[in-house]
Amino acid sequence: MSFRLQIIGGGNMGEALLRGLLNNNWASKDELHVVEPVSERRDYLAATISGVSISEEPLSELDSLIAVKPDKVPEVLGVLSKLNPDRVLSIAAGVRVSSMEKILGENVRVLRAMPNTPALIGKGSSGVAAGSTATDEDLIWAVEILSAVGLAMVVEESQLDAVTGVSGSGPAYLFFLAEALIDAGCEVGLSKDESQSLVEQTLLGAAALLYESDDPAEVLRQKVTSKGGTTAAAIEVFENASFRDIIRAAVFAATERSLQLGDE
Repeated sequence: MSFRLQIIGGGNMGEALLRGLLNNNWASKDELHVVEPVSERRDYLAATISGVSISEEPLSELDSLIAVKPDKVPEVLGVLSKLNPDRVLSIAAGVRVSSMEKILGENVRVLRAMPNTPALIGKGSSGVAAGSTATDEDLIWAVEILSAVGLAMVVEESQLDAVTGVSGSGPAYLFFLAEALIDAGCEVGLSKDESQSLVEQTLLGAAALLYESDDPAEVLRQKVTSKGGTTAAAIEVFENASFRDIIRAAVFAATERSLQLGDE
């Protein structure tokens, strides 16, 4: 059997990529292989995605996608270094290309990507960067894989920390905003269910409008903010509380932490 790709790590993100690749017809079930050390997880994948090859250990001479926790990456790389893959794409946070190349050796072309959790529903955002020996063809390959679960953008590896600060951690910022809006809705008279439904649809609708509109976010905000109106009163509170500075500081903190993780 000839596999096009093995996905090492059958957790949530590995499963999302597997399903995305199948749904987008990037490969057929008999062209994909999943490596998952946890037997319960292997059983789950076998039961829910029948026909896909699954094993406990990686196979030799296969293009490989590493979708494990960062602390497991060195162990996986050590195994792969003996199995002669042509190219390896890692989506593990904070693991730099240079450290992977050092373990895998000069004959393996390495790429790195930073997706985010909306990839679990096919709405992810990913930055993709090439290692020192990766080719343009390798980048196209990596972008095709990440595009199966959303947007994939080619960046320099030095920009992946910024990608982490904006989109990698970005969903959590919006979830935090949603929490606060839901709580505030309850405090002004809505039930928890009512407030949650309104907030969910508001975020969904605003995101769709921003995506589909030719107007930038600033203009869309201005269009809904009438002088002396309710939205203007709310925006004034945000401005007085230095909301922009808070967001900026959060992005800087996440970016800096990503840099630190790469040095550890």
